[in-house]
Amino acid sequence: MDSYYNPEDLTKFGEIGKEAPELAKKFFDYYGSVFEEGELNEREKALIALAVAHAVHCPYCIEAYTKACLEKGSNLSEMTEAVHVASAISGGAALVHGMQMRRIADKLSL
Repeated sequence: MDSYYNPEDLTKFGEIGKEAPELAKKFFDYYGSVFEEGELNEREKALIALAVAHAVHCPYCIEAYTKACLEKGSNLSEMTEAVHVASAISGGAALVHGMQMRRIADKLSL
């Protein structure tokens, strides 16, 4: 195995509930409901999911939502902008936690 990530796992995701079918059904029902058209359309939801996938570093989700975005009419420019939004939020969150480091360092430094 060259990587922990195996693209074939994505196609087998439905099997994750074999040992807990009731819980899997609840999850997949919820998941399906979330991505139905509502105040946001399916294309917008796919762009959000693509951005979140990058923020949480999930290669399976990146693959799935890259495909979903393209299928729902997004273009590469929109998708790239969504990834930059995720990057900015992730970077800002990392930096603001630096204030915790500074507070602790100030407290420990006499």
